[in-house]
Parts: sequence; C-alpha cells; structure tokens
Amino acid sequence: MAVEQSLTPRGEQTRIHDIGYRHYDGPRLGRAYARRSLYSQSLRGSYGLGRSVKSKVLPMLLFVVICVPALIMVAVAVATKAKALPVDYTRYAVIMQAVIGLYVASQGPQSVSRDLRFKTVPLYFSRPIETVDYVRAKYAALASALFILTTAPLIVLYVGALLAKLDFSDQTKGFGQGLVSVALLSLLFAGIGLVISSITPRRGFGIAAVIAALTISYGAVSTVQAIAFNQSSSSAVPWLGLFSPITLIDGVQTAFLGATSAFPGGEGPSSGQGVVYLVVVLGLIAGSYGLLMRRYRKVGL
Repeated sequence: MAVEQSLTPRGEQTRIHDIGYRHYDGPRLGRAYARRSLYSQSLRGSYGLGRSVKSKVLPMLLFVVICVPALIMVAVAVATKAKALPVDYTRYAVIMQAVIGLYVASQGPQSVSRDLRFKTVPLYFSRPIETVDYVRAKYAALASALFILTTAPLIVLYVGALLAKLDFSDQTKGFGQGLVSVALLSLLFAGIGLVISSITPRRGFGIAAVIAALTISYGAVSTVQAIAFNQSSSSAVPWLGLFSPITLIDGVQTAFLGATSAFPGGEGPSSGQGVVYLVVVLGLIAGSYGLLMRRYRKVGL
C-alpha cells in the first residue's frame, strides 16, 4: 500500500492508492522444502553449477585433477595385466589430501562467507527456515560435494580393476572400505571447513585458515612423526597422528578397515589406539556441528 500526503484541505490530506499488490494464495511448502532447496542450491554451488563460468573453473579442475591419477593407474593395470592395483582404495584419499584440502578451502568459504559478508543470514531466518535447517543444509551440501569428489576416483579404480579381471570379491571389499573411509573424511573435513569459514566474512582469510588447518597441519604432523620414528620413539608416532585431520582418518581406517598406514614405518595405531582415533573423529564432527549451531544462533539475532 502507498500513502500520499499533500498540502490540500484537511479533509483531503490523505489518499490511498491501489498499486496492485496481491496476496499469495498458492501452496505453502514449509521448512522441509526450504531446507531441501537450500541443500540443493548449496550442493550445486559447490561445483559452480548455476553460477558464472569463472566459478566453475576451480572445482571442476580439482575434480579432474583428483581423477586423472586413478585413470592412469587403471590404464597401467589393464595394459600390464597387473594382479593388483598400484594403490589401495583406502590410500587414495590420503595421497590426494592436498587436492581435497584445496577443494574444502575454496568451497567452504564460498558456501557461508558471502552470506555473512552481505548479512543475508537474518533474511533466511525471517522465512520458515530456522537455524538448524540452515546449518544442516550447508553441512550436508559440503559433505555431499566432498563425498562426490573423493568417491569418483574410487569408482574409476573399481571399474578399472574389474576390466583388468582382478578378483571381484577382493576389489568389492576394498571398494566398500574406501567408501566408508571417504564418507568419514567428508563429514570431518566439511565440518572443520565450515566452522573456520563461518568465523570471518572475508573469503580470502577463510581460504588461508582452512588450508592451514587441513593441509599444513598434515605436513607438520608427518614431519614430526618422521623425526620421532628416526629417533627411535616409534611409540609416539600413533599419538602424534591425533593432531591432523587426514592422519586421524588414516589412523581410523588402519585400525578398523585393514588399510595400510601412511605413518612412518607403516605402523598405524593399534585397535585400542584406533578407538581413541574414532572417538576424536566423531567428537570433531559433533563439535563442528555444535559450533556452527551456536555461531548461527548469534548471527541470526
């Protein structure tokens, strides 16, 4: 409605004009639909879909980069009639951790930093959507995008292994173990990436912080582990692995999925130590979710 005031006689000072506003009489789809829409939009945005060409370049490039080594391994295995793949399914994500970390660093801030920078989060909460819906949709979207990224090369390896006529049961078992590993990795990395990204509306700061937390920490922990191993302190090596996200995943899959450890000497955590690793990983995932909820309750006020 519009109100027009003019310097006219007292009886005609206020006029009401009908400028065509109409009530919405269609269906109201509610929170569940809004949550699914936000999840779908965020997942598509993680690969630049529905956005500018410039936004598609990096995620698509990283997707290709992480798949190319798997294609090469498959080609070599088929051509040489190898009896096993060069790399286990559970080892592939550890080897490509730098690519995965760079993907999280680029897409984590893209998912949440712009909402913080342009102060659009309260607008989400002015609709049926609530804090828990926003956090769940963003978390699930980034975790799903990471799962797609890390599963694609495993599928390439699995299909290639079958084409190379490797043992079906062994390859299926290894592929299943790899899926469990990358699912856990996706949840952990997505949580850490979103928590760090939600702290600052500056995308550049978020990218640097995520790289430091995921990639640089792995290099630092691996270096300290190597030093401890060379100094005959091999008992400390498994405990040092608790201080980096990728070594946490390595420890869990070594203890429970029969994976070969990337730790110095190839000796990962024991079953007892693996329980500690698993508790820490699950605690970080739950803690990340809790921190995001607390953060967005404050932002939405």
